[in-house]
Amino acid sequence: MTAGRHPTTMRYITEYEGQAMAGRKPLGDKPMTVAERQARFRAAHADGAPKVRYRRPGDRRSRPQRWRDAVAELVNLQGDYQAWLDALPPSLENSAMADALRAVCDLDLSELQGIEPPRGFGRD
Repeated sequence: MTAGRHPTTMRYITEYEGQAMAGRKPLGDKPMTVAERQARFRAAHADGAPKVRYRRPGDRRSRPQRWRDAVAELVNLQGDYQAWLDALPPSLENSAMADALRAVCDLDLSELQGIEPPRGFGRD
């Protein structure tokens, strides 16, 4: 026990004046009244349609399947970039954008396509 302090000084935490209140900070300079909060709620739900919120389902694909899908997406993107490079007007053939497109198109993705990732758990 510290000298000079009464043992029940901090007994009731809710009565402590120096601690900040929990919860959201007010939107304005002062908290909303109950009537203002109710008016805001009614305005947000005025259309009458229920607000249905769904969680996005988790990705159920296996790692090897996600790998194959990612490599296929890269190959598709590379094809799109090649078509974009082929359709560039002659005035942009020496631009930085054309150089970036060439760099993407020059990547050799055949090595990635040939990789078969391990299936794991002794199934290799």
